[in-house]
Amino acid sequence: MKPSVVIVGSFNHDLAFYLKAFPRPGESVLGEFRPGPGGKGFNQAVAATRAGAKTLFIGAVGRDAFGAEARQFARTAKVKALFIEKKKEPTGAAAITVDAAGQNHIVIALGANLALHKQDVPLAPLRAAQIVVCQGESDLRTVAHVLKTARAAGAVTVLNPAPMSEEFDCGVLRHTEALIPNETEFVTLTARCVRGRAGKLSVEALRRLAPDRLHALCRALGVPVVIVTLGERGCFVSEPHLWTRIRAHDVESVDSTGAGDAFVGGFAAGLVRFRRNICEAAHFANAVAALAVTLPGTAAGMPTAREITRFLKRRDHA
Repeated sequence: MKPSVVIVGSFNHDLAFYLKAFPRPGESVLGEFRPGPGGKGFNQAVAATRAGAKTLFIGAVGRDAFGAEARQFARTAKVKALFIEKKKEPTGAAAITVDAAGQNHIVIALGANLALHKQDVPLAPLRAAQIVVCQGESDLRTVAHVLKTARAAGAVTVLNPAPMSEEFDCGVLRHTEALIPNETEFVTLTARCVRGRAGKLSVEALRRLAPDRLHALCRALGVPVVIVTLGERGCFVSEPHLWTRIRAHDVESVDSTGAGDAFVGGFAAGLVRFRRNICEAAHFANAVAALAVTLPGTAAGMPTAREITRFLKRRDHA
């Protein structure tokens, strides 16, 4: 299989606890435990695969039980994956708590993900792919190398800068064609990468910005396409000469963990499906994210192409 989408990034084993309300400091509460596969890169790869794109995931795991479970899930879910084994590092892990409203708290230990080096990543898939996606849960020098290599070969390079790191280098934006941050990440990006007062912004101020001003801030980052995901308010799409706001679908959220990853994976699949049409891909990604929050779990909660098509048809005729 020649993949259309290559996603280089993180695998984390999720240790998820579902409870009525988050505990206060010093308080113990009862909850339901549901472990499973996750990590931003792997979640995005599962989302893209299930959305119908031929996808290859490249990431690192340790020589441990969590690494073995990563391989087993990939086989079962029919996700094509190249796992680089790091003998001296543990597989990444995430502790997640989810309350009754579907909101979450997450703590991540990246482990083997930070040991994924540029020499671990084969060049042939990067040079042959239509779309190449990276995130911030890997070594950022590897991320820059992957995006630079892929863009030089003509791929659409997508960067999801999550989670934002102190080591984030604005230079990586030169190799990025589509940048997909959430509100908090966008505020941090503008503070670091936009000169002058324009880059000094809070999330609250961002939410009050007129669309043309938000578009101008997006343009100041120097990336051809910037998509700011806005949670339950949808997303804002900024292209060189136009902007678009896409409303979120009204669904009952069970678990918002992985919603951003569902959007990114759905966007990558949408770029293939709609021949690199940015707005069509973003509309498609919005539906993938909406469906993902209606089920518990991250990778395991990603919707299939049939579910996405059925969902969009119902919305079109509503």
